[in-house]
Amino acid sequence: MQAWTDEFDVVVVGSGGGALTGAYAAASQGLRTVVLEKTDLFGGTSSYSGASIWLPGTQVQERAALPDSTENARTYLRSLLGDAEAARQDAYVDTAPAVVALLEQDPNIEFEFRAFPDYYKAEGRMDTGRSINPLDLDPAAIGDLADQVRPELDQDRTGQGHAPGPMIGGRALIGRLLAAVVGTGNAVLRTGVRVTGLVVEDGRVVGVEAESNGEKLRIGGSHGVLMAAGGIEGNAEVREQSGTPGKAAWSMGPFGANTGEAIAAGVAAGGATALLDQAWFCPGVEQPDGSAAFLVGIRGGIVVDATGERYLNESLPYDQFGRAMHARNTTGDAVPSWMIFDSREGGGLPGISIPNTAPAKHLEAGTWVQADTLEELAAKTGLPAEALRASVEQFNGFAKTGVDEQFHRGEDPYDAFFCPPNGGPNAALTAIENGPFYAARIVLSDLGTKGGLVTDVDARVLRADGTVVEGLYAASNTSASLSGAFYPGPGVPLGTAMVFSYRAAQHMAR
Repeated sequence: MQAWTDEFDVVVVGSGGGALTGAYAAASQGLRTVVLEKTDLFGGTSSYSGASIWLPGTQVQERAALPDSTENARTYLRSLLGDAEAARQDAYVDTAPAVVALLEQDPNIEFEFRAFPDYYKAEGRMDTGRSINPLDLDPAAIGDLADQVRPELDQDRTGQGHAPGPMIGGRALIGRLLAAVVGTGNAVLRTGVRVTGLVVEDGRVVGVEAESNGEKLRIGGSHGVLMAAGGIEGNAEVREQSGTPGKAAWSMGPFGANTGEAIAAGVAAGGATALLDQAWFCPGVEQPDGSAAFLVGIRGGIVVDATGERYLNESLPYDQFGRAMHARNTTGDAVPSWMIFDSREGGGLPGISIPNTAPAKHLEAGTWVQADTLEELAAKTGLPAEALRASVEQFNGFAKTGVDEQFHRGEDPYDAFFCPPNGGPNAALTAIENGPFYAARIVLSDLGTKGGLVTDVDARVLRADGTVVEGLYAASNTSASLSGAFYPGPGVPLGTAMVFSYRAAQHMAR
């Protein structure tokens, strides 16, 4: 046996919200913990997020006097997901209050409730939402750690570094968690360390093999190894093998970061996998460089496929939008689709695009087209002119009556959440009538894949026969999500990652 390069009680692979919660939970109990991040910045996809976190029934909701409870959240999950993952659903909602209580004990961490509706009309739903968010953070409050946090998506994708001002959203979450982890005095943070495999002795995972700056490392974890390092979203080859819809180039994960090494290492140690064809889907605005921008909060326009016809409620929550696009594409030609809009916003997209590339750059690259008439727009996009005009005219009629007779846009509280008043009967329905007209190419993107290692209620990795791979834990998008083909509400990816990383740490401590 080769000697250890370094030894710890707990090894955490990854540095997103889940990984850092697990690291803090372990280190705060006196366990010597190391966090290994493959890239040169901490935070992963979590740092790109708005940091809504679906952790129901906590002291944060109590402070906000929110009429919600653990039982209400359990009802919502069960009515939506059924009983297939009942034990993990229960572990999720039952543990959420303890996770928040532990984190808020640290002076670096504080949350607040911010309204954002749950995504499905099901029993137990909160129309105002039940998610919590970290407070914005002055970067000076965490010193040099602030420079080690991955910038927000818009800034990072365009190589601009951190935006001036306070750290918000995911950056605030990661910055606060890093400060808390360091503050325990029991943790070491390392970047530029790529885990290549697991060390198994007598059937138990006892550490990791890794590489850093050309040096091979063997890092011991006597209590266990937590793999919380993202999914396969950035690996084109593995996505194709797994049948994951979309493309690696269109994913919202940090470029080059989440390529599935952690999942592969777990499989090599005996772990089973599930849901590898699933992702947290979203529509993406195709970018001039072939990547995509996260599209959310659509407040105008319509989306059509290659036939020039609408096929969905464009204001759907983004995962449902992505799934509708994929379903349409299996029987037709919907990837890419075209978003059709007019000049009400000066030629800007009537939605939130992150990154928000200037319209002029899109028009120059051909990812958007502009025309004075719908017929000219159809010619430039290759869409059937009669069908496109019919779709627009039908939608404009719905805007006047306030009722989308095709797809019921504007009838759900989520639909109008991002829509300002438009002077009509339905804020989510605004007529397309002010030329020039525009068409933007929309592709199938994702916020990360959600398939991975199969785990139990304590995040222990399981073999295909249901037995435990001792010493190995998985959470975040490295594990198979308990939500299956659903995205129940804002912050479920972060919430489940944080809860099960916490439970992994608690199990290691026991």
